[in-house]
Formats: sequence, C-alpha cells, structure tokens
Amino acid sequence: MLILFELSGEHPTLPRAELACIGRVIDHRNQVAVAEVEVPETIARLALTHRASRYLGECNADVQSLIDLIRDLGIAPSGTFAVRVKLVHGPSTDLPPRQELERMIGDRITGIVNLQAPDCEIRVVISEDRCYIGKLLVTLDRGAFNYRTPLRRAFFHPGVMLPRTARALVNLSRVRPGQLLLDPFSGTGGILIEADLIGAQVVGGDADPYMVAGSRANVPAGEFFLANATMLPVQDCCMDAVVTDLPYGQSSSITARSMESLYTESLAEIRRVLAPDRFAVVVTHQDIRPIVEQVLSIAQFHPQRVHKSLTRHILLLRR
Repeated sequence: MLILFELSGEHPTLPRAELACIGRVIDHRNQVAVAEVEVPETIARLALTHRASRYLGECNADVQSLIDLIRDLGIAPSGTFAVRVKLVHGPSTDLPPRQELERMIGDRITGIVNLQAPDCEIRVVISEDRCYIGKLLVTLDRGAFNYRTPLRRAFFHPGVMLPRTARALVNLSRVRPGQLLLDPFSGTGGILIEADLIGAQVVGGDADPYMVAGSRANVPAGEFFLANATMLPVQDCCMDAVVTDLPYGQSSSITARSMESLYTESLAEIRRVLAPDRFAVVVTHQDIRPIVEQVLSIAQFHPQRVHKSLTRHILLLRR
C-alpha cells in the first residue's frame, strides 16, 4: 500500500530515514514522504511521524493542477468528510490561504461536510513544488513518548536520552519484532525500553554494575550482563541489530586505555557480533567517521544539534 507520511520537522533527515523500518520511500519533499508499506499496522512504531494517510495522488503545487487532480480522483466518501490542508514552509508557487484551499477542495468532493467529527479526513499536503493528497489512516500519539519520561522509570540517572529519540534510533536499525537487539553501553536501558515496546528481544551490557542493576529494573524482559564493551560475552554474528550511545567525556565510566581505543575496540566487537547485512546505529558526541570506516560501512550520517555545546553524530552502519 502507498502511504503518505507527514513528518516531524525537528530534524531534516531522520524522520524520512526512520521510515525504512516499515517500508520503502519512493518520493519525498520537506516534511512529507510517500512510501510503499506492506503492513500498515507497523506505522504505529514510528517516532518522528505526525500522520499517515492512504496515498491518493499528487500534482504540481499550483491551483489548476490541484483542481484537475481532485476532479480526476473523483473522491466520494461513504460518510461525512472534512478537508485539511497543510502548507509546509517553502512552496515554490503562490497559493491561496489554507482555509480557502480547504473550501475549494471540499466543494469538489461528493459528500456531506462535517468539520467537527468527520467519518473521513482528506489530507492535502503542499511542500516545495508538489501537492500530495491522502485519506487519513492514523494520527500518531506522540504524547505517549512524553508520558514515558525517564523520571517515571524505576531507575533514573541524569543525562539519559529521551524516549522519542531512542525509538527513532531503534527504528533506524530496522530491527523487527522477535529479532535480537543489543546495546553494549546500555546505561539505564532507555534504548532497550523502546526496542522492547516494538517486540524485539533485547540484550544489554555495561561495565558499571550500578547501571546493569538499573537496566534490569527498567527492562524486566531484557537480558543483561556486566562486561567491557571491547570484550562482549556474545557469540559471533548472533545479533540482528545493535543500537548504542557511545560514552564520552571524563565523567564516563570506561575501562579502555583511552576513548579512541574504546571506540576502535568496541566497534570491532559490534562488527563481530552483528549478523551479515544487518545494521548498527551508533551515536557519538564527536565525529568518529574516520575510525568507523576502518570497521564498518557507513550507510547514513545524521548530525543532530542538541544544544550549543552538544551535537549528536548518528551513524547507521552496515556489516
């Protein structure tokens, strides 16, 4: 099924990259993408998508093309309907205001309008030079990520990754329900919480026994071990995915000779335990691509500015 996705604007590339966990992107513009999705139910796992609609069609971003497309589609909802237009910043042509566009489109659809509680919502997204039309399937509950704030966990430690970011990283790895996902620097288990919620079998390790105990409290279904990430007690090629936030700074508890040796040796271990043609997602707070390229293939690179003094470097790696 072709699905029209309205994407979050909080990062320029991650929301679209996340879609690879459920389908194949065939077209995209700023904050919108069209993808082939075999199992629409998997849309619910996404973290950086606002809405998903059944794709109906697209045209150039001008009034006449839009009128022609509505006529050709012959949209005739069986119940009541409403039209919602989203104008993404940067359309390349002059267009009427959103409310005028909604009325214009609604007048050309056969059916009864109900703006308060429609049976069917027709979504029109105009971004850059294209106009996309779809029938709303689901509005994703992003509030659930806010509810799962780290402060609500059985075990809390400052400086942890927020649930929405952790879920996006898990999705970036393309792990599927039932598959094994490892975080060799599991900390409080935030990444593994999100992987567990989408049905993955989760495994975590840490060199700090305090963190291992905390992870076990936060993710009762997970398997955890106390170990140096440069010498993992894990068999070769047994993991379907690896997702981890590498430690940084003097406050990090490390057992390697240096941060550079920690990165080099832990990446070698990630490669050893990862199954062929599978993906690892590694987050660092400095650009370590020259080190990574000696061990694994870099499929994607997403810098993410967190605040003035911190930029995450998100690497999607393939064995």
